[in-house]
Amino acid sequence: MNTSLIIKKQMLFYFTLLSLIFTAQLPDTLKKNSEEIVQYPQLQFKGLFQARYLVGMSKDVDVNGLHHSDHSGTDNNFMVKYMRVQMRAQISKRTEVVALANLADFKNDPKSRVLENAYLKYTFNPKLAFTVGQFRPWFGIEETYPIDIIKSLDWSNQYTEFGKLGWTSFQIGLSATGQLEFGEIPFQYAVSVVNGNGKNQVNDNDNGKQYSTRLVFVLNKKYNLNFGLNGGIGEIFGKKIYAVGVDLSSLINFDSKWSLDMQLEGKQATNHPLYFAVTPELRSSNPDEYLIRGAYFLPNLRYEINHKNLSAFELSCRYEYLDTNFRLNSNPRQTVTPMFGLEFLKNYGARIQLGIQFDRYKHQVENTSQYNNNLFIVQVQSRF
Repeated sequence: MNTSLIIKKQMLFYFTLLSLIFTAQLPDTLKKNSEEIVQYPQLQFKGLFQARYLVGMSKDVDVNGLHHSDHSGTDNNFMVKYMRVQMRAQISKRTEVVALANLADFKNDPKSRVLENAYLKYTFNPKLAFTVGQFRPWFGIEETYPIDIIKSLDWSNQYTEFGKLGWTSFQIGLSATGQLEFGEIPFQYAVSVVNGNGKNQVNDNDNGKQYSTRLVFVLNKKYNLNFGLNGGIGEIFGKKIYAVGVDLSSLINFDSKWSLDMQLEGKQATNHPLYFAVTPELRSSNPDEYLIRGAYFLPNLRYEINHKNLSAFELSCRYEYLDTNFRLNSNPRQTVTPMFGLEFLKNYGARIQLGIQFDRYKHQVENTSQYNNNLFIVQVQSRF
């Protein structure tokens, strides 16, 4: 065979082989480069609409739970509870800025309302991230749920009261969070320092701060069983205060359709707003005589239907116990809230709920909100 012909065939073979290798590698190279080149900032917009129709079913008690001995008050009402709009800007690989506003709060005095989240978060790695601004410091189960996923009618009474105390809800300050392991047990942590006087405040109302810690241990991955410990100390107008809490949560998936989500939580703290509301001449020097104590249990049963027009239905029934001053003037409030919900779009995209809230007090006080009450609720919600 002609030597030059053999050389030409070999050159053609090597050229073809190199071409195939180059062609095969080219998409991977382009893919790698496309992953490395990320355009910032990346913007994400989300929202929540929630409206209700309320009917008071107790004589002389209005839809807000206030008793009227003169037979006045409104016993039915349409209301817009939330019209939340959230913007999240990922400005770098590690840095994000979040803003959340509830436009429905314009119906009230907007001075200390409307703006809810306004913070910057910098993540070094899964073990450590810092959040600064106005955010929800972790001090219980409910802070770990997104603001647009509420398993019952609303947040628990306990959550609302501890927000007034500066431990939960939206506060201004700094927080460090992350995920670590204790032996073979993974856990999450949060360490926060906040002003403690609520959201949208120009200044702290004193020189004291509130320091809190939350630890969540994953006890069983199969049943998503988590055990949480909460503790906090602080100083308000020169007085020492504290708060403690413990909680359990679990998500059991029986099969591909049925699941049961359960929350159990208890907390106790100094009720310092109540302490400072008492005339100085009449109150003691120890604010821990004014203590608040609460607990709730919330099971939520869910069935995935996955029909074209109906995604799932849920049944929940929350039981709550709350006593805002159990040492000096105990008058515990017990609340039972059964709810039935239909979900029309997945992931709570659109749903309607029906329920009744039963409130019972040990001692009823006329012309106050400490009065037995039954409230019927129809609630519609949409996440977008």
